[in-house]
This record gives sequence, C-alpha cells and structure tokens, in this order.
Amino acid sequence: MTDMPLPQTGRAGARTKGSLLQADSRTRRRNAAEKRFRAYGVTAIAIAILALVFLLTTIIRDGASAFRQTYLSIPVTLDAEILDPQGNRDVAEMSRVLTLGYGRVLDAALDRSIGSLELNIPGLSEGDVDGIVSREASAQLRQRVLNDPELVGQTVELNVLVNGRIDGYFKGRVTMASAERDSNVSPQQLLLADALAERGLLVTRFNREFITNPDASDQRPEAAGIGVAIIGSVYMMLVVLFLAVPIGVAASIYLEEFAPKNRITDIIEVNISNLAAVPSIVFGILGLAVFINFAGLPQSAPIVGGLVLTLMTLPTIIIATRAALKAVPPSIRDAALGVGASKMQSVFHHVLPLAMPGILTGTIIGLAQALGETAPLLLIGMVAFVREYPGGPPEGLFDPASALPVQVYNWTQRSDPAFVERASGAIIVLLIFLLCMNLLAVYLRRRFERRW
Repeated sequence: MTDMPLPQTGRAGARTKGSLLQADSRTRRRNAAEKRFRAYGVTAIAIAILALVFLLTTIIRDGASAFRQTYLSIPVTLDAEILDPQGNRDVAEMSRVLTLGYGRVLDAALDRSIGSLELNIPGLSEGDVDGIVSREASAQLRQRVLNDPELVGQTVELNVLVNGRIDGYFKGRVTMASAERDSNVSPQQLLLADALAERGLLVTRFNREFITNPDASDQRPEAAGIGVAIIGSVYMMLVVLFLAVPIGVAASIYLEEFAPKNRITDIIEVNISNLAAVPSIVFGILGLAVFINFAGLPQSAPIVGGLVLTLMTLPTIIIATRAALKAVPPSIRDAALGVGASKMQSVFHHVLPLAMPGILTGTIIGLAQALGETAPLLLIGMVAFVREYPGGPPEGLFDPASALPVQVYNWTQRSDPAFVERASGAIIVLLIFLLCMNLLAVYLRRRFERRW
C-alpha cells in the first residue's frame, strides 16, 4: 500500500493521465499488438491442422479401398488328366504342370459356372468370360493343389481374385464410359460382373492378403501386397535398434559425463551436429560405397539398409541423449559424489535413470524417422522387385527384401491405377507404424518420468 496520490489533470472530469485504472493510447496499442500476435498464432495452428486433415483425408480416401478386394466364388473340378497325368499324386511330378494347365482347368470351370446361369449379355465372348479372373488365380490354384495333392479329382469351392479392372469397377475407379476406351476391360465384362454380383458370386470383402502377400507384376495389381516390405522394414529396424541405440547412448554418456573439454571433443561435437543435418541420400551414397562396393555385402538386403539407417540415426540419438543428460540437475551429481559415490556410480546409478525417459523418447523418434526414409534405400538397391519372403534372422538379414517407403515409391511409378491405390494403402500402414512408435515414446516417457 502507498499513500501517493494518482496524478491529476488540470480539468475536472478529464481522464487521468497514466492512471492504473484507465489504459492510455500506448497501452492500448500494446494490447492490440498482443491480440494480433495471438490471432496469428491461432491462424497458423488452424492452417496446419487443416493441411494435416486434408492430407490424411486424401490418403485414407485413396488407400482405404486397398484393404478391400473383389473375389469370385466358383466350383472347380480338378481334372486329374491335366493336373496329375501319371496318377501317382507325387508332388515332384505334379509340379511339372505349369500354371498354364491350371489356367485351362480354371477357364473350364468358369465357362461351366457362367453358362449354367443362362445370362443374356449381348456381345459377351468367351474371352470376356475368361478375362474376368485375375492371372494370379491359376498360380494360387496350383499352389493349393501342390500343398494338398489329394484334392486332385475333386470339385472344390474356390474364391479367386478378379482382375484389377473389375475390382476397380466395384470401387468406383472404372466406369462403363472408361471401359469403352480401355483395352484391358470391356463393357460386357462389367455387365457380367454386375450379374454375378446380383447372384452373390462376386463379393467385395476385407483383403488380408494385402498385408501378407508379396509384390506382384505389373499385370497383376490385384494380387500385390506389402508382406515382404513389412518383414524387410522390421529387419532393418532390428539392425538399427541393436547397433544405433547402444553405440549412440554410450557415446553420449562419454561425451557428456567423462570426456575432457578440449579441442578434440569440440571437433567431435561439431561433426555430430553437422551429421544430423546431412541429407539422407548422402548416407545412401556412403552405404553404397562402403558396405556394397567395398565390403561386398549383397544389394537389397536388410543388413545393408539397417547399417545405412544406423549411420543416419546415430547423430539424432546422440543429440537427444545428451540433451536428456543435461536436463538432470547438477545437484544430483554433487549429492552422489558428496556421499562417496564414484563418478561412474553417480552417472549410472543416479543420472542415467533420471535421464532414461528422454533417452527412450529420442531413441524411438530416431527409429521412427529411420522407418520412413526412402532415398538411402533406393541407392543400395532395395527398389528391386522381390517375390520371395526373406528367411528368419540372422540368415534372413542377407536375403533380398524391400521396405515400406520403397514399396510406396515403387508402386507410384507404375501406370495401373490399382497400384496407386495400393501405394496409398501402404502409406496408411506406414503411418500406423509411426503412430504406434510415437505413442510408445509418449507412454515410456510418462511411465519412467521422475520429478525432482
């Protein structure tokens, strides 16, 4: 409290100059500037949220249909004269029958099934009937028979993939007008598909094969999946986890807690900061020169991709770990040393447990960043077309594989619109992985966070 009176003006009833109860013009201008700044901030956040919503909406709209696929259900008689001419049910002998023979069996079953419906579609030819089924269907039928030779001679109910144009018709990507200009589908095939759908023979359901199947050729987009890409990404993340995390955390602890402050450590710290800003494609060139050309490791192998991503992730982990160690108050170290603990005991028993939430968060964010990298993987050959699943670790680390970001890039380069749909679906899967990793980082930070 003060007894100092407020300054008064010479005229009665005039506003008091500099009053605490009445803002002057300068205060009003300052308040207006603060309101404008808050408005700019709110506007920027709103624009960012709208851009994010637009991006996610576009990806989900284009990619959600990749998780649904159209199948044709027909009875197929597995002719023993074609599939097992010797009649021995020997897998080695039956494997000599190529997919062409299974295609004839499938075409005959399709002609019988559709002929029994007595459909009246003007201009429908036998080629239109046979072309409604995917070229992958005969390969799937062959694999099923080789897995169970006793099926030969029986009539089995088979759910086969229809071709990409028919599938796109039920997803709204293909129309009658576009079919008239498309050499891969005809309006008669679309009318046939409508008739089969009305009778319940054509159904569009959840496509779990998109998650488990490998990639497919340009002529079979409906059979393409991300199974090999998921396994390749998991293998690379395992390599990064077992190399980058211990090396990065150990280097951070030494530089922050034990290393002397001299010119050498200053140079090391500057180079670590510079490496964190190096474009990722530079690490790809380094991996191509060192791991493939010099060390002789195989191209398109998860071990090479993991080593390249390890080099790229190390600076991020080191910087995040050092920031977490610096956030621990010096009083913790002083208290530990004051009661007789050694330098190593104070670091590993007191400082490191308190810094663990920040270390875990930085590590997981670094792994998530590595999971989405594409450019360095392209340079080491992981863009190759891979149909075979890699084996189990550690041998599988040297087998050819792909990665989710590279698979997305690969599909966007193909001309068929069905591959663009699958690229958006793979982006959704990649975003789910990244979201899970970030949620794990938040959980671990809150789980192990300690207050002092």
